[in-house]
Amino acid sequence: MTTVVYTDGACSGNPGPGGWAWAVPGGRYASGCEAHSTNQRMEIAAAFDAVLTLDGPLDVVSDSTYVVNCFRDRWWEGWLKRGWLNSQKKPVANRDLWEPFITLVRDRGDVDFRWVKGHSGDRMNDLVDRLAVEAATSQRSRTGEGEPSDLGPADDVSWSARAATPEPVVTAPAIEGHALVVLGHRPTELGGYDDNPVTDAVRGRLAEVVAAKAQMYADLVVVSGLRLGAEMMGAEVAVELDVPLVAVLPYPDPDSVWPDASRARFRALVDSARDVVLLQKRVPDSKQQAGGALARRDAWLVRNIDEALLVWDGKDAGLGRLFRSLEDRLGDDVWVIDPGELV
Repeated sequence: MTTVVYTDGACSGNPGPGGWAWAVPGGRYASGCEAHSTNQRMEIAAAFDAVLTLDGPLDVVSDSTYVVNCFRDRWWEGWLKRGWLNSQKKPVANRDLWEPFITLVRDRGDVDFRWVKGHSGDRMNDLVDRLAVEAATSQRSRTGEGEPSDLGPADDVSWSARAATPEPVVTAPAIEGHALVVLGHRPTELGGYDDNPVTDAVRGRLAEVVAAKAQMYADLVVVSGLRLGAEMMGAEVAVELDVPLVAVLPYPDPDSVWPDASRARFRALVDSARDVVLLQKRVPDSKQQAGGALARRDAWLVRNIDEALLVWDGKDAGLGRLFRSLEDRLGDDVWVIDPGELV
């Protein structure tokens, strides 16, 4: 029989005191801590310890796309082929955890990974969240059976430092860190909604630039509105490279009219964001209102970022206006990626 185990990580600050936890429904649970860690390391540690501890076929359920995608999308295969370098030939972050974890999963051959939306009412996801937060804040570990009755609420750690879904805020705070926003073309201008040579080339170039910026700025954060196309690709690159992501949404649930597959990508990225900024509470009643909200979002981004990556072919008039606004604000710190020059 397959054992289902839920895992989660938390960090009071990023970096800062960290905690991890796993729990089997109706069975064992465990948590642990580190005095100085990061969100992503604690997510890996939680799943790693569960696989180390539990025998037999496992179904690991995590709200971390960083953990789940490594195995589900087989990121690890590329890392091994390149000698533990990522797609941009940079050392893989957190290799000291990833290497023994991946080796263990490969040797066992009976471990699957499944993503769950954080803070969505899933009882077990909430339980491991509370265990991880307790471990991070108290710097104490625990083990047991069943469900402990003396845990505090989830998200005692500040939402701005959580790896799982933070609560959005309408009073938009300043972005902490060196903010690099990714903007640009929608899928129709990038060869379509499915992966294709254009999207592959753009994604590769985005990864090169983000990786280089991460070397230059220790506090780099990638800012994205998570619209389909360049924005979502930029966010996915940030997650893959372990660069903190800030999602800036113009209004609640902008993905509500998207296909299911696109909505799943959007929600996974929101759950991976360090911060989520919500610029208005009300959902637009018309396309005109939605367009106005997006324009206000763009204006907010121009005012609050340090650098910009714009995927633009030099022809689209709307992106041309956005480029001029960015250039007026940032000068030479606007970088244009022309898809036509990459393929």
